[in-house]
Amino acid sequence: MPSVRPGEGKAPGALRSEPGTLLEHVSVAVFGIGDDDEICFWGPGAQDLFGYDAATALTRPAAILFAADSVDPADPVDPARLPDPAGPPALADTDAAVGDGDGSGDGSGDGGGEAARRTAALLAERGRTGYWRGRLPVRHRDGTVFSCGFRVFPIAGSSGRSVVLGLSSSSAELDRVKDNLAFLDALFETCPVGLVMLDEQLRYIHLNQALAAMDGLSIEEHIGRRMDEVMMTSDDGEYERMLRAVAAERLPVLGALVALRTLGFPDRSQIRSVSFFPLSGAVGTRSGLGGLMMDVTDRERAIREASASRRRLGLLDRAAARIGTTLDLDVTAQELVDVAVPEFADASVVEIVEWMDESLPFLPEWPLTTCRLASRTVLPPPATEAVGGLDRVTYPPGSAIHAMMSTGRPLCVPVNDEFMARTVVHEERARLLRQSGLEHILIAPLVARGAVQGLAMFGRSAARPAFTDDDLSLATELASRAAICLDNARLYGQVQEIALTLQRALLPSALAVSPHVEVAHRYVPGSRITEVGGDWYDVIGLPEGRVALVVGDVMGHGVPAAAAMGRLHISARALARHKQEPDQLLAELDICAQDAGIELATCLYIVYDPATGRARIANAGHPPPLVLRPDGTVDAVGEVLGVPLGVGGHPFTTTEIELPDRAVIALYTDGLVEARGRDIEEGLAMVSNELRGASGLLEDTVERIIARLLPNPPRDDTVLVLARVRRA
Repeated sequence: MPSVRPGEGKAPGALRSEPGTLLEHVSVAVFGIGDDDEICFWGPGAQDLFGYDAATALTRPAAILFAADSVDPADPVDPARLPDPAGPPALADTDAAVGDGDGSGDGSGDGGGEAARRTAALLAERGRTGYWRGRLPVRHRDGTVFSCGFRVFPIAGSSGRSVVLGLSSSSAELDRVKDNLAFLDALFETCPVGLVMLDEQLRYIHLNQALAAMDGLSIEEHIGRRMDEVMMTSDDGEYERMLRAVAAERLPVLGALVALRTLGFPDRSQIRSVSFFPLSGAVGTRSGLGGLMMDVTDRERAIREASASRRRLGLLDRAAARIGTTLDLDVTAQELVDVAVPEFADASVVEIVEWMDESLPFLPEWPLTTCRLASRTVLPPPATEAVGGLDRVTYPPGSAIHAMMSTGRPLCVPVNDEFMARTVVHEERARLLRQSGLEHILIAPLVARGAVQGLAMFGRSAARPAFTDDDLSLATELASRAAICLDNARLYGQVQEIALTLQRALLPSALAVSPHVEVAHRYVPGSRITEVGGDWYDVIGLPEGRVALVVGDVMGHGVPAAAAMGRLHISARALARHKQEPDQLLAELDICAQDAGIELATCLYIVYDPATGRARIANAGHPPPLVLRPDGTVDAVGEVLGVPLGVGGHPFTTTEIELPDRAVIALYTDGLVEARGRDIEEGLAMVSNELRGASGLLEDTVERIIARLLPNPPRDDTVLVLARVRRA
């Protein structure tokens, strides 16, 4: 029992949430009134409510409990104040076994006042004649007046006399209980969230209409049924174990997500957010579980779709960053399958169509041959062999590939007998595909320059969901981005092949052979765009046993530089047979360069006469040759002399030197001696050191110099020619 009067110190009319049941917080005063209207019984609750202890209250007139103006003395019986009996007492009803009538008042006066005595007398009279309930203003021992609800009814005393038993509680506490109960009733009636009460056997005790609508059954169809008879889950009983743990361990569960179907909607999958808590099991209440349920199916679907959209965007971002990093066709195709597997699919292949004539349209009645560029799978064997192991694939007319090629749109096909019969011709390949574990294949076209250039196939096993329309869109976007990169790589390959063919035609395929000059040579392309450049060299046989050595370098890289190099090379070879002096040959090449629009090219031209052992040299802005003498010394022949070809207006000169027998002449381009962080002088010193250590075959010396001096990959075209001379 509380030690202060109920309602004291509380905000009037406020709803409060307190532990325990509502009735546990209503103080009930029990007292008895004898035949002489004196108090003959006084319970502990009465002391708390009215302030009098038992010694003070007993044998005192009941009038001490009431305010002075409780009942008008001129009105012997006020029906409004003391209504007719309302039936037998009901101690467990919603009025807290006290009273729920109207009536209030305040005032002052002592307990012996006439109005207080009349109120006590009338209350005792009503109690002796039957059952009465209502509200009256009462006076606390300290003089405070407040309203209380009363219930009075007769009982037989121990001596056979009639005693009026009274039950009373503060009207403020009664109102709070009634307000809380009204709130709970309204909550169950109007709350859009499903509310449920289950007993310890998980049977429905009570639920609201919102939950009944979620389940597709009426409230009456729920009552008495077990929860698992209404809600079906596919979690091997985990949901039921969770509820039993709440009941046994009395620990609540908040916001758990449960996927289920209900008896009323067996074909509709739902996702619910559920919260359960143990019921108190207080006296007069049932133990079990209380719960709240919300249908969050749409919310969870939206979250999943948003998450899938983020994954798709992330995949496309990674594809944009990782596909097309090189102009290599095979590498680009492999980049596509590496992006797709395993995030998007369990297996993937990329194939390029081998057209017999690209100008002809696709003919669906003809077989289609493709070149498989890349493949990958995360599935165990034999899936690896099923997606790989082939360089070329032929698809018969009517295949799924033909259907995709005819429309230019992606399609998804199941891996079944029809697919095998129409698309997979080879019986062994069909067996491998059946055993691979792949269930669905998505075929997306690689479209570039308005035509289907190839296809990308993505496969999923039964462990993944089948491809959706969103997956088709994503595969189309992936294939579209990759198709441009693949087409660029394919076109680059064609240009590269043309450039390499051109360079092979322009560079010497076989150098002149002389018994007096032994030659070893290398050409290393440095451009990573077309792998061709403007460096060139040649060994030309001249009349009277003489041999011409020439090396040149056209500024730039690629096909234009190679074409300019070819013109100078051909011109030099033609002029070498008619011009006796090297300076005259360079003068003619200078004119050719100007006519061809070649702005800058260097050239070194040497004519060796084995009869005399002398060499005549002319230089057009080229690095000087190095001479390795038999005694191991290395000298640079002069400095960089003359101006480059194409400048015009400057004469060239010829220098003559004598070469000892078995001397080695080194001709090279600037790619050998110039490098990032290294000047030409340092490069010349490094080549000289390598030449000093030369012994044995010239081929070995060339290989060693190239390996040690050139970076990997080389940044510039490089030519190295070593010629060992002998006198006739």
